[in-house]
Amino acid sequence: MSGAAPLSPDALARACADAMWQDDRASQGLGMQIIEIGPGCATLRMTIQPHMVNGHGIAHGGFIFTLADSAFAFACNSHNDRTVAAQGSISFIRPGKLGDVLTARASEVSRSGRSGIYDVRVTAEDTVIAEFRGHSRSIGGTLVPTPHGSAGGLTR
Repeated sequence: MSGAAPLSPDALARACADAMWQDDRASQGLGMQIIEIGPGCATLRMTIQPHMVNGHGIAHGGFIFTLADSAFAFACNSHNDRTVAAQGSISFIRPGKLGDVLTARASEVSRSGRSGIYDVRVTAEDTVIAEFRGHSRSIGGTLVPTPHGSAGGLTR
């Protein structure tokens, strides 16, 4: 036999998430946790802490955006193509509150060539807090080595 067998899509997504998480000081520093990872999808969780509450006594929108953006990042990098955000927008639906455990579920809508579109729903329990849409751009390279140097989806 020559070389290692290719990883399954789920195992590749997990390996990519592990590689990214190692150096993701922003997500770690805000207390985020990776709950679930798969090809084109990711679920992250974060609890609203006192330093995340604004002058209105509700969760600062920037922290909600950051949670959604991190879920987006893990979802769009799950194919082992090094990918960054090209654009992101969010609609705030309800306020988050101190102590809320927010869950961001990102899912791939479209991925073609170097571009992708991802939707992220942020909830507190079963209540929708925000909806985020992100556009990604592959920048070349991989997060984890693969057999024969091939990327998870695109090759350079």
